[in-house]
Amino acid sequence: MITLLKNIKELIQVRDLSIKKVKGKDMKILPTIKNAFLVIEDEKIIDFGEMTNAPESADKIIDCNGKMVLPTWCDSHTHIVYAGNREQEFVDRINGLSYEEIANKGGGILNSAKKLQETSEAELYHQSAKRLEEIMALGTGAVEIKSGYGLTVDAELKMLRVIKKLKENFSLPIKATFLGAHAFPKEYTENKEGYLTLIINDMLPLIAKENLAEFVDVFCETGYFSVEDTDKILTAANKYGLIPKTHVNQFTAIGGIEVSVKHHALSVDHLEVMNPEDIKVLQGTETMPVALPSCSYFLSIPYTPAREIINAGLPLALATDFNPGSTPSGNMNFVVATACIKMKMTPEEAINAATVNGAYAMNLSDEVGSITKGKKANFIITKEIPSYGFIPYSFGSNLIDSVYINGQLI
Repeated sequence: MITLLKNIKELIQVRDLSIKKVKGKDMKILPTIKNAFLVIEDEKIIDFGEMTNAPESADKIIDCNGKMVLPTWCDSHTHIVYAGNREQEFVDRINGLSYEEIANKGGGILNSAKKLQETSEAELYHQSAKRLEEIMALGTGAVEIKSGYGLTVDAELKMLRVIKKLKENFSLPIKATFLGAHAFPKEYTENKEGYLTLIINDMLPLIAKENLAEFVDVFCETGYFSVEDTDKILTAANKYGLIPKTHVNQFTAIGGIEVSVKHHALSVDHLEVMNPEDIKVLQGTETMPVALPSCSYFLSIPYTPAREIINAGLPLALATDFNPGSTPSGNMNFVVATACIKMKMTPEEAINAATVNGAYAMNLSDEVGSITKGKKANFIITKEIPSYGFIPYSFGSNLIDSVYINGQLI
């Protein structure tokens, strides 16, 4: 079926297929067409341009007068497969407890792991599917989902099987990441080497056998997994063809970026604490830095230094970090706004970071992230707005009129 979108006030993020990511000064450039049309055939974009060149007929015509069209958000870092919630820890933080203190008293990741281990696979799927439907309605058209709240062989596999089922039942691209190295289970507190052995000798072979993940992740951070631990896990995962995407520099800079780059990580995520050496290590690599501003907002920790990263000629992607402990929100619209408000990114930079660069951070550059002939027809139609800068400016408003995934209204 041919669908024509006509009278689009501005068609945003129009790219050639050869553009995989944008970096440095180019992040300030957001190609658009004003008074535009867009043609989709079934699930693909087949044509676009100025209204003067629009076709006269189609099977279905959508009048976008006063509205803008942009590609759906590409959220490259989430943990949306989890059980229950952790609102009590939210209250604990208000009352003065730190992230570390909450973890030490049985909260944090271990709290989520306990709940998940006790939750059936069917119930876990049900909770996760509701969250996935929510973020799709908020304009997300591609998402990465991590394990990491299992921390046992059975529970990690349960999480990854739920992600696999979500992939089968939902039309948007979903990427699965194995994050067994998210925290050390309580029973391995005094035997960290034992847990590394469990990940390497038990979890990885089973995940590879069942083809449950494309990426591997490690929380490389003080009090969690060391640079040496990270090196061991990524080396082992490489034998199974898993591509690294790491949590680094959230609270401390301990060399996580360097070991990630050594293993050709697709992305390094968080980066709230950066030093000049870390930025230097990323220059000249194919690794995508990923900022998670709503995590900084929720935890009241520093924001990723976007200006320093972009001014160094590097690319930057934006993602939500949707999880029960540090970012209980998958709203990419809020992420884009927060990046502008708190990280001093321009609207152009933020939209580039949340679309084309987010797609790159999931190995989805050929499918989503821009308005490009041959890519999936995954796009947002806004309400009537004066400019695309109004999206981050009006941070508390829902400016989405409709969302299309694979050419279908969701």
